[in-house]
Amino acid sequence: MEIAVLALGCFWGPEIKFGKLDGVIKTEVGYCGGNNNKTTYEEVCSGTTNHAEVVRLEFDPKIISYEKILSYFFEIHDPTTLNSQGPDIGTQYRSEIFYVDENQKKIAKKIIEENNKKLLGKVVTKLSILKNYCVAEDYHQKYLEK
Repeated sequence: MEIAVLALGCFWGPEIKFGKLDGVIKTEVGYCGGNNNKTTYEEVCSGTTNHAEVVRLEFDPKIISYEKILSYFFEIHDPTTLNSQGPDIGTQYRSEIFYVDENQKKIAKKIIEENNKKLLGKVVTKLSILKNYCVAEDYHQKYLEK
């Protein structure tokens, strides 16, 4: 199994969409790229932690490639809007690919460049090494289990 960690706006819709892909074994929502390895939904929403809302995927590369996952990533969100997706506005809603190794970085750069050509240089998707990922446990407990 391999993992992919992707930021593309509010994590709920993308989690459902990625979960339907053949080869995606598990999905999880969380926060990534911030200043600390633990955070809460309220802190992320304050804009002070530098975390993005993300979907973490575990996938079988024999069934679906990282490249196909990233191609789908660009299909299901607008990579040309800075720090927003639809009505959701804030740095936590940015478009960002978090890579785990040099191979993922290379593939992601290629896919970003291809999409940037198609979209006439308007892609704002960031590419960053995976850092300070944490599960959105507080969100589940506070907002979904009422």
